[in-house]
Amino acid sequence: MPLPFLTADRVFEAADDVPLPYDDRDRWRRPYRPGPWRVAVAALALLLASFVLFAAVIIAATSELTSAGIVFALALLVIAAALRLLRMGVWVSARGLRHVGFLTTRTAPWAQVVSVRTVQQPVRWLGLPRTVQGQALLLGREAGVMPPLMTTHNADFLGRSVAFDRAADSVEAWAEEYGPR
Repeated sequence: MPLPFLTADRVFEAADDVPLPYDDRDRWRRPYRPGPWRVAVAALALLLASFVLFAAVIIAATSELTSAGIVFALALLVIAAALRLLRMGVWVSARGLRHVGFLTTRTAPWAQVVSVRTVQQPVRWLGLPRTVQGQALLLGREAGVMPPLMTTHNADFLGRSVAFDRAADSVEAWAEEYGPR
């Protein structure tokens, strides 16, 4: 009985001209992994949402359906917030650069990008008002300079300066490859 997976004595006969999924330059991609702080907060929010969903089921079984509906809507709101938190960050594609915030998304086509550079400056610690000395990746546009795309002290790179350097280099390489000449 032949098994459907690839074995050592059988040749893989797929077409070699099919691009791999990560080679598609037109798809939006994050050039780095989400940081542990962001993932931990999202995981705790999803854990809270599971308790709220459980409470909605108990309320639906013992009380009014309208109360259960309100609690269920609250759980869906917490789930949506956790997913949006995981989606936050810098995304790049052949079309441009996208900075996804919790409530806003700003997209800059590569034709409008003047510069992408890393600078040493005071940055906000985990998005809070307190500032510390760190590095920030700034996007210069024809319309002016945007707020920092990412910093060494945000939820993705706090305590991971090497990961910040790799991500900043990756975004700068995308800008150099697709930006205006």
